[in-house]
Amino acid sequence: MSSLNTVINGLKVVRNMGWRYVAFRSVHELNRRTGRLKKRFPQAPAFQHYLSLDEWKQQPVVFFFQSREEVTAARKPTPALAARFKQIKEGKLTFFNGASLSLGKDFSWMKNPDSGFLYDGEQHWTEVNDYSLEAGDIKYVWEKARFAYLYDIIRYDHHFEKDNATLVFNDILSWISANKVNSGPHYKCSQEISLRVLNWTFALYFYRHAPALTEEIFDQVQYAIYWQLHHVFHNINFSRIAVRNNHAITETLALYLGGLLFPSLPGAATWKEQGKKWFEEEIAYQVYDDGTFLQFSMNYHRVVIQLFTWALRLSELNGESFARHVKEKAVKSLRFLRVCMNDSNGWLPNYGANDGALFFRLNDQHYRDYRPQLEALAVLLQMDGGFPETNEDLYWYGLQPVIGNDTVLEKDKVLYSFPEGGYFVCRETETLTFLRCGNHKDRPSQADNLHLDIWHKGENLLMDAGSYKYNTDEATLRYFMGTASHNTVMLGHYDQMLKGPRFIWYNWTQCSRARLYETPDEYIWEGAISGFQQVGADIVHIRQVRKKKNAAEWIIKDHIQHKPGHLSMQQLWHTCTPEKLNTRSEDNSGAILQPTYEPGMYSSLYGVKEANSSIVFTTTADTIITEIII
Repeated sequence: MSSLNTVINGLKVVRNMGWRYVAFRSVHELNRRTGRLKKRFPQAPAFQHYLSLDEWKQQPVVFFFQSREEVTAARKPTPALAARFKQIKEGKLTFFNGASLSLGKDFSWMKNPDSGFLYDGEQHWTEVNDYSLEAGDIKYVWEKARFAYLYDIIRYDHHFEKDNATLVFNDILSWISANKVNSGPHYKCSQEISLRVLNWTFALYFYRHAPALTEEIFDQVQYAIYWQLHHVFHNINFSRIAVRNNHAITETLALYLGGLLFPSLPGAATWKEQGKKWFEEEIAYQVYDDGTFLQFSMNYHRVVIQLFTWALRLSELNGESFARHVKEKAVKSLRFLRVCMNDSNGWLPNYGANDGALFFRLNDQHYRDYRPQLEALAVLLQMDGGFPETNEDLYWYGLQPVIGNDTVLEKDKVLYSFPEGGYFVCRETETLTFLRCGNHKDRPSQADNLHLDIWHKGENLLMDAGSYKYNTDEATLRYFMGTASHNTVMLGHYDQMLKGPRFIWYNWTQCSRARLYETPDEYIWEGAISGFQQVGADIVHIRQVRKKKNAAEWIIKDHIQHKPGHLSMQQLWHTCTPEKLNTRSEDNSGAILQPTYEPGMYSSLYGVKEANSSIVFTTTADTIITEIII
């Protein structure tokens, strides 16, 4: 029976992902196991001098700024920035914009500071296991090595008028010395490589005239940049076919920008030409026509916002442009995320996979605050984002605060529908109601269809639990990726979809109908999805949400068509403040349902797990109607 299930599930993968994906993964794995892939990526190639420091400085290429002297951000030496810099000097690092870990003075680039596991730096990257229970979450190893913390040092030097170029270049040289080309865990992921190159490039321009940037140091840096971009280029099909998400957008953009900003490197013209073409193709496919994103994740969509900003600004500064759809989808992405944003603090629902990524941190704002990144793109696009205060980010991109004629939000509009991504938003002065009911032509990472998020006066009262970690114990993974951590319905202990290995789900949920409309007194959303196919082939979950106008009152009706009689129906609500919610629930027989309060888990920041409460209504009937009043 298990063999039959394996075949059935394999056919589901083919149906969901397509034969191109399956064929590529099969050939890629064959090449990895036979060593053919290893031969394509030589370890520790001999040092070569591709580009001198003087040649680099004389290149006719324009960056956001040509040196620190051109940065126009007003100097504001804040205590928060000073504290972050002091932390870095003491060997501490803020991981995933959340908890700080002390790495110590004898820090090893090969060590996972969360699990203590030490990777083999001599091992070819194709032989590194990136999903090992013993090693733990490999993101902890990658985090410092993407060098995002350099922005804290650079901003500290700008605002406090200091020069820590020696610290920056010593760290870069330390990484280069410890990581032979194509060896160890830091060559496992081409997105991490791409980010490292972009972040090093930012530092090179800022410290362009620093005495610490010597010919000897630049020699090592240019060699490492060349071979990292060489790796990304020759492994690009993995992200474009096997992964196809923000990784592919990051990597293709890094190739374009690598070719643009380092035109003297061998192969740069090809990187630039192909990178641009591939970036345009990824944007066309991954960003839907309504501005939503194929990863069904707010934070990963913000990643794309930042990549849009780099792409459009640097191409513009260098007299180049992308295909028209790139700018059009940047505009639509900006509008979608702005609609989902809570105005009081810039936070969005913690919806979808959230790994703590904020590639280019150029401000002191909280990680969950999307305003700085959205504003920078809005200014670049000459749009009015409706942000009352100017954030620092835009100055680092060489922009000035101007208010465009085109507004991101439509005046006096309350109801917004994004049918391709399956998002529906009701924006009132004091409340934001967010609901997802979507189709999946691209793979979902969480079983969270029909999730409902409720915000009142800037507080997220009914929330999505987030992600916590991508590699932890099975029960915790199942909770955060599964239906149990979302504000929707479960049948017994079954998720909406059947969990496969790693990030794979079988039996993708699909929306059969959804609409958002209003009456004189209410805003009403209605929709339905197919789900729970592992327990019944024709099960449909129908949800109706009625929101009373100008009042913090909601009525939610959940009905399960063709519900198996032996399974109970559970309606789940997750909150950190159950005392603020007044709830009343009944089933379709009129029986009053008593809530049970169960301990839950919540992860606003990756790697950080907090306690919250789950309010659960359970019945053997097929309908639950719940009134929520705040």
